[in-house]
Amino acid sequence: MTPAVTDGSNDPRTARTRARLRAALLEACQEQPLERVGVAEVVRRAGVGRATFYLHYDDLHALAVDACAGVVRDAVDALHAWGRTPPGPDSPPAELVALLGEVRSRAAVYRSLLGPGGGPFGELLHQELRLRSGEELSRRRPAADGHDLTASAVAGLFTGVVADWVHDRIDASPEQLAGRIWRMLVAVHAAAASHGQSTVTGSSAAPLG
Repeated sequence: MTPAVTDGSNDPRTARTRARLRAALLEACQEQPLERVGVAEVVRRAGVGRATFYLHYDDLHALAVDACAGVVRDAVDALHAWGRTPPGPDSPPAELVALLGEVRSRAAVYRSLLGPGGGPFGELLHQELRLRSGEELSRRRPAADGHDLTASAVAGLFTGVVADWVHDRIDASPEQLAGRIWRMLVAVHAAAASHGQSTVTGSSAAPLG
């Protein structure tokens, strides 16, 4: 099968073709939901043939996952954009605010790619955030346990809240949402610590309300 995420190809022609296909899909998703987009429309917008599409991707889902990869990496980095000590519960990382501002500016695209059931963006975001969170927790608190549960909670919380936000189920500016998400994530880690599991702070702070 074609790898889901294809950035980093050593062939400049391959990289350019995939970039055109990703851009074409995102352009189409700006106008209509992903489930209504077809391969024919994507190749027309990208200016390539149908055979070329299938040379690079198995299907539209694989292309959609690839198109989401950059933003997913930014999201995962934004939630871990701190050094030895994370910001307090009322000081979300600036990178998180900037990320949510980017999502808001292209809300139609993310509504298409992040549906109620997850969608390609939600699936990849949950997967990558759970993996990164688990790795960070194991690195920072190697003697603690429960990292898998905490990482799942972090990934599920962030992905679910952002999905509801882009579908207008949550009324908040990017700045407000960043603050609320960050307070909830700090609370998750504090709750894990109170049950003998891991925490990003290295302390046993009480869960936040």
